[in-house]
Amino acid sequence: MTPRSFTRTARPSGGLIAGRSILYALLVVLAIVYIFPFLIQVATSFKTEADAASDPLSLVPATFSTAAYERLFLHSDFPIWFKNSAIVTIFVTAGRVFFNSLAGYALARLNFRGRNVMFAGLIAVMSVPGVVLLIPKFLVINQIGIYDTYAGMIIPLLTDAAGIFIMKNFFESIPASVEEQARIDGAGTFRVFWSVVLPMARPALITIVILSFQGSWNELSHFIVSTQSPDLVTLTKGVASLASGQLSQGTQYPIKLAAAAIMTVPVAVMFFIFQRQIMNASDGAVKE
Repeated sequence: MTPRSFTRTARPSGGLIAGRSILYALLVVLAIVYIFPFLIQVATSFKTEADAASDPLSLVPATFSTAAYERLFLHSDFPIWFKNSAIVTIFVTAGRVFFNSLAGYALARLNFRGRNVMFAGLIAVMSVPGVVLLIPKFLVINQIGIYDTYAGMIIPLLTDAAGIFIMKNFFESIPASVEEQARIDGAGTFRVFWSVVLPMARPALITIVILSFQGSWNELSHFIVSTQSPDLVTLTKGVASLASGQLSQGTQYPIKLAAAAIMTVPVAVMFFIFQRQIMNASDGAVKE
């Protein structure tokens, strides 16, 4: 008879269990710290003005009220703000995905004069605070005649240095050998990029989509210097104007936090949609 071997499952020691318990407790505390302001935001948006002023940290409204949301949607320009933000965000996100990918592929794969200088300039742009560029940005937008238009809001945001940097690094991680067969079959540079390389860059593309969506949705300084018409006000500019008492008197806590709560919904939905793709970072990897 062949002796049978038995495998014993190692039981965690008491010290290990205590360490894990402390770690989980700390994680729970941190989660509560981060979530609690959001819960206050949502709860306060359903309070009355008096209730929000007297007990701003309560998570249960003394009198449940939707007056803040009714005022926003029925007695303010909030729908116009939302529409403008949606239009700008959709075009900017699509543009950044396309143009950042093109520029990243060119810097990663194409040999042309001045490529290293251009990449050094890209790094330099990333190190410059955005507020420093506001006045030059206004002068350029005004000079070329797109001030106070959708074009002036969208075109300057169609590319960003960080997105190009991300795409360049990802394209460099893809072996060049995967492109050789397509070139042998007669595919041009753009065909190789579009049909071979770009589908393999899904993790990087999803990163660009999320960063571009969030960045353009929450953008404020650029819209301040590129528009002045009330018909082109975005959510960030409109919500910022609520602090000056535009819609009513008093603290306006319910109105402000209702607007902020609505602003967070599209970004949260975007993260939930792409959650699986973000976590599956190995998707699209290539083995030689």
